[in-house]
Amino acid sequence: MGNTKQSSSATPTPASRWPQASLRVWLLLAALVGGIIGLGSFTFAYAEGASYLSDNPDACVNCHVMQDVYDGWNHGSHKAVATCNDCHTPHTFLEKYMIKGLNGWNHSVAFTTGNFPEPIQITERNHEVALENCIYCHGDMVVAISHEGEAEPTDCIRCHAGVGHGR
Repeated sequence: MGNTKQSSSATPTPASRWPQASLRVWLLLAALVGGIIGLGSFTFAYAEGASYLSDNPDACVNCHVMQDVYDGWNHGSHKAVATCNDCHTPHTFLEKYMIKGLNGWNHSVAFTTGNFPEPIQITERNHEVALENCIYCHGDMVVAISHEGEAEPTDCIRCHAGVGHGR
């Protein structure tokens, strides 16, 4: 019986190619994740994203379409007692930041694509939030006419649409 020594082949086996392919996948994945984080960070900084986490009304005019609304609030009856978030976001921490996040996403998509009405219009969901906040602040005064919980509750905004915006 002869010595049957196996010679090493010049062609790598699939197992020996795995570390090389794995390295390429990891580099591609790292570049992709790095690009997403880098682009997201740049966009967040450029769009002054941190300002939206505050209650400062100046954040609302980061977008030019909000200037008239901001100017109306700035000269309106609510300026002394309410900021944008007092009327346009829920008053609980979790719900407030969920609405702010959802609105931020929707606004960024709308403004990036240019797909929004001018003058800007309130959505049905945000109309409901504003109405709840009217009742939150003025509930004692309007309890007799609010019809809260009924199929057709009183819509304060129907008659008082411009109150917070000085119209």
